[in-house]
Amino acid sequence: MARWGGLSRSRNVEDRRGLGGGVAFAGGGGLIAILITLGLSYFGLQVPQSTVEEILGQIQSLQSTEVDESSQPVEFRDDDDYQVFTEQVLGSSDELWTDVFAANNRTYEQPRLVLFRGVTQSACGVASSQVGPHYCPIDNTIYLDETFFQELKRRFGGSTGEVAQAYVITHEVGHHVQNQLGALNARTQSSRDSAIALELQADCYAGVWAHAQSQDDVFQGGEIQQALDAAAAVGDDNIQSKTQGRVTPENWTHGSSEQRVEAFTTGYETGDPGECVGL
Repeated sequence: MARWGGLSRSRNVEDRRGLGGGVAFAGGGGLIAILITLGLSYFGLQVPQSTVEEILGQIQSLQSTEVDESSQPVEFRDDDDYQVFTEQVLGSSDELWTDVFAANNRTYEQPRLVLFRGVTQSACGVASSQVGPHYCPIDNTIYLDETFFQELKRRFGGSTGEVAQAYVITHEVGHHVQNQLGALNARTQSSRDSAIALELQADCYAGVWAHAQSQDDVFQGGEIQQALDAAAAVGDDNIQSKTQGRVTPENWTHGSSEQRVEAFTTGYETGDPGECVGL
């Protein structure tokens, strides 16, 4: 099992799991529906209308309930194991990127990470388990429902191991790095190829993080294979094959399994963020 214990813990993790209510979504249901339909999902898939309606129903239920943090289930109180794990992954990532930015005479602003179950508020409109892990550049926050990994394994053959989960988290941190560097500013106007390049670069940045941890003997045996399996599982070709029975490259948003594995491997083998440019 990976040696996470020696890693620094971030204090920028907020645990909302089990807290049902008090979510005031700006912009109303119509805006939320649009944001969901745009597909903020980690997979980059079109979110079906049935999912939009289900999430809107959850939101309406949440809006009618007052938040009481003392009502959080016991299993999520007092820094449970999963919260500690995410704090360690994010903390070690913060250390890496702080050093990289400092070496280039820049200041790295650390991202936040919100753990939740079901649905919660995001500055981008909504975060839901159906949408999947994602980064919101408006509030510099990663939103993560850890039950996503069970779905990843069930539907697409990915790993649920901790190293696989760390890959997903640090991929989203990669988007935060891009945001810090201004690379996300023109994303909505970018071409499909440019959007895919950003996703592959984030995979490469995750590999750079994994390289740094491997130097400190965090991983044991063949644990890095978990990350490679996860990268392959979320390739557009694999997802399309499993969900629609055919592969349509013209609709790709994140890159093929081969491309995603190759991008992560580049970062992992070199440990150099400069090698992640132009993927």
